[in-house]
Amino acid sequence: MAGPKQRKRVEAETSSLKRARDGSAFIRCEECKKDVPVVLIDMHSCSLEAKIKLNLEAQVVEKVTDVKKKPAEKKNATTAEPKPKKSRRLRKVKDPNMPKRPPTAFFLFMDDFRKEYKESNPDSKSVSVVAKEGGEKWKAMTDEEKKPYVDKAAELKAEHDKAMETYNAENGEEEGGSGKEPDLELIDDE
Repeated sequence: MAGPKQRKRVEAETSSLKRARDGSAFIRCEECKKDVPVVLIDMHSCSLEAKIKLNLEAQVVEKVTDVKKKPAEKKNATTAEPKPKKSRRLRKVKDPNMPKRPPTAFFLFMDDFRKEYKESNPDSKSVSVVAKEGGEKWKAMTDEEKKPYVDKAAELKAEHDKAMETYNAENGEEEGGSGKEPDLELIDDE
């Protein structure tokens, strides 16, 4: 965890500077008799001469000052408290026999594209370049060019649905919910 936030204070040479509670600086405009924030002098609505005069009066230097810690926050090495325990949560255990999801049309396209790209660019080792080129080519393709990949993805999806039906039937699970309580595993968050 980071320490206390550093604050910037504006130090000024003149005594005409006023301070707000949060440490921000104001200067009084002689022309309109209003207090103007020093950081917003350029946006002040008075004449150009008044702005120049305000800028000259408020020659400021920003200086980072440390925020003092409250006595309650200071820790002693001898009375150091132990770190809090890490949170724990439960996660469903994935069945290794469950059928895997089929790839989408884009991923089927990328399999073919990677092979073509590797043949045409044998010295290119960057995965991100291949992915970027493949994404650009996929976006540029027409629906007719994408059709073989979309059809293949639909076919694999239908096979997956059948496999899931048999898997659910064998494990006693129904479509709407499970027939038994899911296996849970305890995980430590780090």
